[in-house]
Amino acid sequence: MLKNKYHNVKCEIDGIKFDSLKEGRRYKELKLLEAKGEITDLELQPVYLLQEKFKYNGESIRAIKYIGDFRYFDISKQCTVVEDVKGQKTKEYLIKRKLFLKKYGNDLQFYEV
Repeated sequence: MLKNKYHNVKCEIDGIKFDSLKEGRRYKELKLLEAKGEITDLELQPVYLLQEKFKYNGESIRAIKYIGDFRYFDISKQCTVVEDVKGQKTKEYLIKRKLFLKKYGNDLQFYEV
């Protein structure tokens, strides 16, 4: 078990590496919900483009992306859900969350776990 700078303990479940035990536990919960038929299409690490790359004074500026922890379709709510398992809410995360909600918030549900 490895600790990162936020003191999360990394773990591995089903051959998948997770950044924290909390994220690994949530993965197991979602797999159970999927097995029960309550959710479908479980995906890990979905990527959303927040701002395209561009050039400024000849310098290439990289795109800004938000990477969630999980995305799935909730059968009872009939909607797509994106989840982020959080221990620490960094300033970078808070800014990306705002940009994400502005751009994609009308099309899906967003949950912090």
